[in-house]
Amino acid sequence: MNPQKIYILGIESSCDDTSAAILSNGKVLSNVVASQKIHELYGGVVPELASRAHQQNIVPVIDQAIKQAGIEKKDLSAIAFTQGPGLMGSLLVGTSFAKSLALALDIPLIDVNHMQAHILAHFIDEDEFEKPEFPFLAMTISGGHTQIVKVNDHFDMEVIGETIDDAVGEAFDKSAKILGFPYPGGPLIDKYARLGNPKAFPFPKPKVSDLDFSFSGLKTAVLYFIQKMVKENPNFIEENRDDICASLQYTIINILIDKLKKASKQTGIKRIAIGGGVSANSGIRKALKEREQKYGWKTFVPKFEYTTDNAAMIGIVGYLKFLKGDFTNMSVVAKARAKF
Repeated sequence: MNPQKIYILGIESSCDDTSAAILSNGKVLSNVVASQKIHELYGGVVPELASRAHQQNIVPVIDQAIKQAGIEKKDLSAIAFTQGPGLMGSLLVGTSFAKSLALALDIPLIDVNHMQAHILAHFIDEDEFEKPEFPFLAMTISGGHTQIVKVNDHFDMEVIGETIDDAVGEAFDKSAKILGFPYPGGPLIDKYARLGNPKAFPFPKPKVSDLDFSFSGLKTAVLYFIQKMVKENPNFIEENRDDICASLQYTIINILIDKLKKASKQTGIKRIAIGGGVSANSGIRKALKEREQKYGWKTFVPKFEYTTDNAAMIGIVGYLKFLKGDFTNMSVVAKARAKF
């Protein structure tokens, strides 16, 4: 193995995507993701089915990642895996496999916090993407999390605001379910919102103190609104689909931007980075770019494939930890509720 080349195998299995990536000195050589379609039948992720699917997918996905990268197992410098947070059964599959392979190859094992990885995905070595300078504010928005994080260094992060109930991705998906859309409905709301009037239906913005979020009230407001309007006109959803989606997305984006604006003012930090599955939303990306001139922000939006759960983001954290010599041992366990 070339001594200058550090090859990291990243493994991500926190929810319903099995992913493996190979990074060479911070550059992605492969990033393979196997999604689980079975959950569409149930309108949401079923934990037991997710862990079984991970067991089926993990070997072929890792094998494919290594082959695509053009290396062999013996070339690997270390294995990085998602320790948490996530679904316990899913995490156990990735953790167990990572430990076994590291032991068999006699190479270091690196535990990774899934939420840190969403933020540090910005440090993947991509020519066309600029890395944020420290300190910066990161907003991580996904199906399970909504947080504003003050990032002082790669591993010096402080959560300064988070949801007190539902995550933003949950608000999108559950509202989509109310509208009769198939799971996952968030991307469909984004799609239809582009065609509608964002001010057609004013939805309430929850009043939550300081930098925290709340989305359960908005979700309930959407439910009551739709029930009322459908009672008056059974075809209301079909006739107003685009406007409903545009109005809902507009409300959610304003909630997020308002909190970011407040966080920037409180901290004096004008570098803003987003991450997590919901950061793939085109409306959020557009709104963030529009605010650059208005508030003097410098915004950082990750490459599309590094927004949803993927192993490249696990691999970059692994690489940064490898440089520090920050390894774990075989007694490491998966943590469903891992904190920073």
